[in-house]
Amino acid sequence: MLLAIDCGNTNTVFSIWDGTAFRATWRMATDHRRTADEYFVWLSSLMSLNRIDARITEAIISSTVPRVVFNLRVLCNRYYDCRPLVVGKPECALPAAPRVDIGTTVGPDRLVNAAGAFDRYGGDLIVVDFGTATTFDVVDTDGAYIGGVIAPGVNLSLEALHMAAAALPHVDVTKPQSAIGTNTVACMQSGIYWGYIGLCEGIVRQIRAERDRPMRVIATGGLAPLFEQGTMLFDKVDDDLTIHGLTVIHQYNKELTPA
Repeated sequence: MLLAIDCGNTNTVFSIWDGTAFRATWRMATDHRRTADEYFVWLSSLMSLNRIDARITEAIISSTVPRVVFNLRVLCNRYYDCRPLVVGKPECALPAAPRVDIGTTVGPDRLVNAAGAFDRYGGDLIVVDFGTATTFDVVDTDGAYIGGVIAPGVNLSLEALHMAAAALPHVDVTKPQSAIGTNTVACMQSGIYWGYIGLCEGIVRQIRAERDRPMRVIATGGLAPLFEQGTMLFDKVDDDLTIHGLTVIHQYNKELTPA
């Protein structure tokens, strides 16, 4: 079975893929201090609780936090006796090479999103990922990542607002009952919610104008279903798009390797 690991700035997702379906998916807070031994104890406990007794024989990692990759590699080598593919490294081939400025390093998560989205929905896509940052990934007709947009994430914006204005409290991200807030919390929630709806609609509109062609919009990330409630912008909300992209890239590399 394949262990697919998606490490973001806030959370790390571990999924078990049996070749046809995900057997289980778990999430933990990202912490570069966590050791390979700690990962294994946590994973093996969850696998036992979920009665997953099949052996992990392969692994693939995507990480936007370089400092965690070493211990994730050790986890795979020491406990599962396999060498993981790491997206973004030379030995990990992509189904379609990104077309960006020479010397530009593209975040592994964006490459994985492009691969997963193209596999499920074809080309000419805009993938909106509501993560620590809100990213917009443009996928060309052939599945290549060709650039995009990076904006502050929703929770990051709320934290910055609270830190910069001492009188403003922490608030939850939710869809407000009306745009006009009648108290401080409601005003902040409206500003964040409708502000990000406007941000998404405006950026997508500009990308479509520059590309001058129809482009479908795929949303992913934990907050995507919430923002879908306030706009008709998204053609599809896909919760497991990034993890699916990891399985696509892994399979592509497997097919390139002689038996």
